[in-house]
Amino acid sequence: MVYWLIEILEAVLRRHDLYKFVHVFHQSLSFRIALAMGTAFLIVLIAAPKTIRFLIRKKLGDRPEFDHETLNEITRDKKNTPTMGGLLIVGAILIAVGLWGHFQNWFLILGVFCLCWLAGLGGVDDWLKLRSAGADNKNRDGLKMWEKLVFQIALGVLLGYFIHTYGRDKPEMVALNLPFYKYPITLGYGLFAIITVIVVTGTSNAVNLTDGMDGLATGCMAIAAGAFLILAYIAGNAVWSRYLLLPYIPGSGELAVLCGAMVGACAGFLWYNCKPASVFMGDTGSLPLGGTLGVVAIVIRQEVLLFIVGGIFVFEAVSVLLQVGSYKLFGGKRVFRCAPIHHHFQLGGWSEPQTVTRFWLLAGMCAMAALASIKLR
Repeated sequence: MVYWLIEILEAVLRRHDLYKFVHVFHQSLSFRIALAMGTAFLIVLIAAPKTIRFLIRKKLGDRPEFDHETLNEITRDKKNTPTMGGLLIVGAILIAVGLWGHFQNWFLILGVFCLCWLAGLGGVDDWLKLRSAGADNKNRDGLKMWEKLVFQIALGVLLGYFIHTYGRDKPEMVALNLPFYKYPITLGYGLFAIITVIVVTGTSNAVNLTDGMDGLATGCMAIAAGAFLILAYIAGNAVWSRYLLLPYIPGSGELAVLCGAMVGACAGFLWYNCKPASVFMGDTGSLPLGGTLGVVAIVIRQEVLLFIVGGIFVFEAVSVLLQVGSYKLFGGKRVFRCAPIHHHFQLGGWSEPQTVTRFWLLAGMCAMAALASIKLR
């Protein structure tokens, strides 16, 4: 909004010799990224106490339930901790991007659209779970998995269509880029849409699976969004993208503002989500954060690199697939003590703070490895 207002009033501001005081808001992308990050952080930090009290009054408390008696005993102190804290994260991101983003930018509009779509989907799922839970805590049905997948796949198809249509006359905008390989692979719409669906659906669900310990998903998401902030900034800069052999996507630098807001909102939320957590993000936060990160990766043509940056999310999702597959195919045989895999380590003797901190360290190393790989082509 600020960018748009300055653009409209530029002539007037120049005539009264005032433009020199505000031109940094209009011309400096890095300054707007920092402002979006700081704004989102402060909004969450300030709004969280009242929001948490509101969630408690509405009795929107989580009731974690596992098919493992020891794990239920370990997590008993988490019962009735308010969830749906993702409302804080999404709200802060929207306000920060609304203030400092350039909403004539098509990519930013798509990112915000994805954020809102998945926040709505996650919110409905959380609400149904929480309001359907009886006194015995056994009735925990929210949306069925196939219902969530329908909406996620529909979103992926829409995003794939619009992004491919927008960039079909620019080969670099519809090509697949592989780490350590400098020649892009041009994609037709069908394959492009399939990849978009897989990335958006897979990333949103992977972050959701990671959200099982105090601060785990929040910290890992802040690290991953920070890495894609850098990648989006490079992709939108002709000089840097050419130097690093990354595809130059005009206008994609604006997504760095969105990533900055995600980093700030996650950092602010972590203030209240670290152990002992005062609030959980729930599906309302995890689904939109993961899906939006996927959209950024698709726009800047680095969806493969996303699997390195988000190595922890991939690790968590694969552990669940292996556990479920092994259980069904081999007559109840389990690969891990419990899945997602952070619970496997917890049951193996790691404390929750140890598990979370070590996963953060691994997430940081994954992000650094991904950033380092962009020069190795």
